[in-house]
Amino acid sequence: MTRDGNAKVNTGEDRSGGDGGRAAALKELMETGREQSASTIMFHTAVAASQGLNPTESKTLDLLRKHGPLTAKELVEHTGLAPASVTGLVDRLAAKGFVRRVKHATDKRRVVIELDRSRISELTAFFDDWARDVVRVCEDFDTEELRTVTRFLAATAELQRDAAARLSR
Repeated sequence: MTRDGNAKVNTGEDRSGGDGGRAAALKELMETGREQSASTIMFHTAVAASQGLNPTESKTLDLLRKHGPLTAKELVEHTGLAPASVTGLVDRLAAKGFVRRVKHATDKRRVVIELDRSRISELTAFFDDWARDVVRVCEDFDTEELRTVTRFLAATAELQRDAAARLSR
């Protein structure tokens, strides 16, 4: 980390043979990534707060929406949070009426956390306008560019999950 809070990045050599263009592009990417991260956190914080949630609670609901009912252990794996943190998280979401603990469909010894779909529909409305705007922005990119962006975002999301898990140990 540099004195100004920026990460030191080994920029390597430009794939086209020079070194200045790649270094500048990586610097711009890192700065834009920080801006994107900040705006994402602010957006999700505002949406969550409008429903009496914190951002971690809101994103956990999104994981349950995406994957369906999960055990606490599976939530630990998906979030990178410590088991005790997940227990408290589920307790809060249950108390607010967003999730419930139910017996597993085939193994009655296990408990899964499932969404209360009626409460989630309230959150979904906040994302509809934003999703339409993103689709509009995507019109400026060809299919291959979108695939490149998707590959980059998937790779950095995995790095961030790993980093969160390391912090939770």
